[in-house]
Amino acid sequence: MKMLVVEDNPQVAETIMDYLELSGHRMDCAYHGQAALQLLAEQRFDVIIMDVMMPRLDGLSTVARLREQGIPTPVLFLTARDSLDDKLAGFKAGGDDYLVKPFAMEELEVRLQALALRGPRCDMGALSVGELTLDPASSRATRAGVELKLGKIPFQILTLLVRRAPHLVSRQEVLDTVWGDEEPDSDALRSHIYALRNALDKPFPTPMLETLHGQGYRLVTS
Repeated sequence: MKMLVVEDNPQVAETIMDYLELSGHRMDCAYHGQAALQLLAEQRFDVIIMDVMMPRLDGLSTVARLREQGIPTPVLFLTARDSLDDKLAGFKAGGDDYLVKPFAMEELEVRLQALALRGPRCDMGALSVGELTLDPASSRATRAGVELKLGKIPFQILTLLVRRAPHLVSRQEVLDTVWGDEEPDSDALRSHIYALRNALDKPFPTPMLETLHGQGYRLVTS
């Protein structure tokens, strides 16, 4: 299995990775939520091990964002918090299992294997806004039955806007969700918005992508 460990404590992350690598698994690591989102935008994993308390972007917020982006990879939360409210918050954010620290490595591996066998979440199907339909799993989008030709980043931006619709998405939220720590210059974002607008609106009589200058972007329907 290919696994991602998201843990801000290097010693804990190294211990988990060493154990699971010895069991034959392929491992990668991120030390905070934004780095994890960046990795998940570029690679696919069978399961994610997610710490809850982390700097920059905590585990609950990270999982909520990856679910908003349509990433269905199973997530196991690791945390010292053991109250019922904490566990419910983890599942509400989009987690699939919850293991309280300290834990036995053998139990961690068994739980991960169970999640991997269960496979990606199947409750994250196609999304619709007006005549626009988007399927995050297949990276395909159609408007009025016409398939939209979108690059990777414009598709990620559109997915975020669809999940937020009809609400406004700030420019900073787009940057944080798509690029994480590696924030591009303003021209890069502008060019991707331009590409998205060309694919989504140019061939059709009415626009769907609305820009509120100085505020952000949103999808509108007639």
